[in-house]
Amino acid sequence: MIVYSTVSTKGGVGKSTLTANLGALLADIGMRVLLIDADVQPSLSRYYPIAKRARHGLTQMIKQGALTDDCISTIDFALAPVPLRRQPQLNPNGCLDIVISDAPQGTLQDWLAPRMDSALRIKLALRSPLLHEHYDVVLIDTQGAVGHLQDAAVLAADVLLSPISPDILSAREFLSGTQELLNRVETAVAFGISVPQMLAIIYRHENTRDAREIGLAIRESYQQLKCKVLLLKTVIPHAVAYRNAATAQVPVHWIDPVKASPAMHALLWELIPSLDGTHAGVPPEAFSEVVDGHDVQNAIA
Repeated sequence: MIVYSTVSTKGGVGKSTLTANLGALLADIGMRVLLIDADVQPSLSRYYPIAKRARHGLTQMIKQGALTDDCISTIDFALAPVPLRRQPQLNPNGCLDIVISDAPQGTLQDWLAPRMDSALRIKLALRSPLLHEHYDVVLIDTQGAVGHLQDAAVLAADVLLSPISPDILSAREFLSGTQELLNRVETAVAFGISVPQMLAIIYRHENTRDAREIGLAIRESYQQLKCKVLLLKTVIPHAVAYRNAATAQVPVHWIDPVKASPAMHALLWELIPSLDGTHAGVPPEAFSEVVDGHDVQNAIA
């Protein structure tokens, strides 16, 4: 089992969208996936239709320090409010469940604040046997604001995934915020807790000359964080399909098999090389844009 946390110190960069679509793609190739919405603004919890809502969610999981059945809700795309022309079916070998964010603004942060183990509460919960028996991948969506909840999500992960908007201002804010985040959580090393590798991805990239130049500048800037942050080769292009998929409450690779689906597959293959070449529910000819099974629209290369 592997745990990814999607993080950023800047809001509005697409963390929830990326987490939701990556999770659905993994489930659609047959993986057992658990989403955890660790954001007090529960965008991920509202992203897909819930078939069975559990009695509890994030608050109970963190407070009891264990993941139990009564914290896990189930997702069912058959309940999507906007039917597709040809409704695909999720791979029957996979599953997509979610721990819903049920913490009113500030209450969970207030509970965590005085605790010595606040940064370890999610990591502790993910040690539950239930998780290892029933899931292959866990994806945690986090809040953009600095706080105990963000730190707990960071230290619970095996890998951090961070989307970055392709503009210089966002890049500068991200660089400084990421440096501060990593410096803060690195204090956990003294207690024998390792800080996970961070993988950054250029997100919502437009195929224009200005965007390519900005992308190149971002890559050069990332040399400042060498060994702490790896900038992925895959670039996620801007596409209206992500908004349309969110409206329909279905994965983007179902909505747009020509542009968005190859991009998401390329990201998946770069994150998990053992899955390279594995496609989810669409014919291989739809992936003609994929170059050597890796970059889709890497306008920077």
